[in-house]
Amino acid sequence: MINSMTYKGYTASMVFDAEDKIIVGRVLDIDDIISFHGESVTEFESNFRAAIEDYLAASKELGSAAERPASGKIMLRIAPEVHAAALKAAARSGTSLNKWAEGALVQATRKPSVRAAARSEA
Repeated sequence: MINSMTYKGYTASMVFDAEDKIIVGRVLDIDDIISFHGESVTEFESNFRAAIEDYLAASKELGSAAERPASGKIMLRIAPEVHAAALKAAARSGTSLNKWAEGALVQATRKPSVRAAARSEA
């Protein structure tokens, strides 16, 4: 069982380290590494919130956008013909449009980009 805590849309794992007798946390679902710990749940929560506030402040100071976890919701505006074709493809595969689109996005994101392929050929 994985325990977690959420603050400002960020979720952190909570793992007890029996050797050091602390709760170790790491922010999930982003590429940036944010980790912290606490000796109690109260201290853990306080340190988690401080780590997020520090991360947001540092990102702003550096002039870069802080990475945000994806919500799993996506709104697309596409041509009606593409929408119709996707609906038909989903029906042919026996899935909902959401599941079909998820599969198409997974497949598209696992293919190497044209740039990456060009670099490997050079």
